[in-house]
Amino acid sequence: MSEAVLAQRVLQTILERGGYWTGSRIRVVRGWVAETDSVCPERLSSHFAAQARGTRAEGARLALNLIHVEARCRACGRTYAPVHSLLRCPVCGSGNGEQLGQTGLSVTSVEVY
Repeated sequence: MSEAVLAQRVLQTILERGGYWTGSRIRVVRGWVAETDSVCPERLSSHFAAQARGTRAEGARLALNLIHVEARCRACGRTYAPVHSLLRCPVCGSGNGEQLGQTGLSVTSVEVY
């Protein structure tokens, strides 16, 4: 999924679910994005800023931490860091791996004023 689409979904979600912030401006949106999702946090922030213009989130900062997710090869049992969300084991070459942590993107808090 592209950074533009993800930014739109994040913005839409915080605006729709933030009904109790009525009248408040959104200052910071905090969360995380998994490294395995091939998302560039800087591009995501840029798209978020552009799409937030004219909304209560205009000028808000998207503060995302990049989390690293390891994988385990089901064939040889080795634990490794996937490259660009590809679960190919660097030791035995098997594509039969499992991710060992959360993936995706999550908003953990929204700061308003």
